Amino acid sequence: KDTNLKIKKAKIKDVPLILSLIKELAEYEKLTHLVVATEGDLSTNLFGPKKFAEVLVAYYKNEPAGMALFFHNYSTFEGKPGIYLEDLYVKPAFRGKGIGKSLLLHLIKIAGKRKCGRVEWAVLDWNQSAINFYTKLGAESMDSWKIFRLTSDKIKKINNPQIV
Repeated sequence: KDTNLKIKKAKIKDVPLILSLIKELAEYEKLTHLVVATEGDLSTNLFGPKKFAEVLVAYYKNEPAGMALFFHNYSTFEGKPGIYLEDLYVKPAFRGKGIGKSLLLHLIKIAGKRKCGRVEWAVLDWNQSAINFYTKLGAESMDSWKIFRLTSDKIKKINNPQIV
């Protein structure tokens, strides 16, 4: 076990760090144009009265190195909660030290303690290094499933058809 690595549950004081890691991840994924989250959004939605997600932060030699942001979903077929890993990110300077694997294993341990039936996530089809990493860990690609999304503008339009 690497004694330089510490994984901690994020606290509200970590919001600026979380947002900076989200922005770095978006840059890596070439999706910076989609990031509209603010520190206020994260404070409210991660640490407010209704917590929609949780974050694990990895520190390597006391330097912030990465994070895993996740939330619960539910499997009707299994009749059990699951965990959906929204973001797993390790800063480039800290890659190759097992931090991503440690974050994922920590999350899997949480899933076990919470009696979850599954842990799921999505990966961009061009991110071959991540695909290889997940496959080596024993994860299966759900190729027969397609992800669908309604963005906030579409949600507003459906809920208010008179607004064009």
